[in-house]
Amino acid sequence: MNTKTKKILGVILALAVCAGILIYPLLTIKDSEFGGADGAADEIITSIDTEYEPWFEPMWAPPGGETESLLFCLQAALGSGVFFFCIGYLTASKKYKKKDQ
Repeated sequence: MNTKTKKILGVILALAVCAGILIYPLLTIKDSEFGGADGAADEIITSIDTEYEPWFEPMWAPPGGETESLLFCLQAALGSGVFFFCIGYLTASKKYKKKDQ
């Protein structure tokens, strides 16, 4: 097995572990409790107007608050990954552009 194949297998293994870490809580934690901004806003609105009805319902509700937190963290991690990749790309492109000239 050459070095390139070992690197590819390492990446695949790391992605499989990350997928397992993401999927495991979704399947095992059924009734987790965690309050967020949406719940707090709903409580305040219903305390002001008791007949308030939301405009729409979500298409899918996660099994618990911890799962919502997990998905929120995943979203933040992906966003920061894209952001810092772009910064790194721009920095590297400036660096190598100067070397070529």
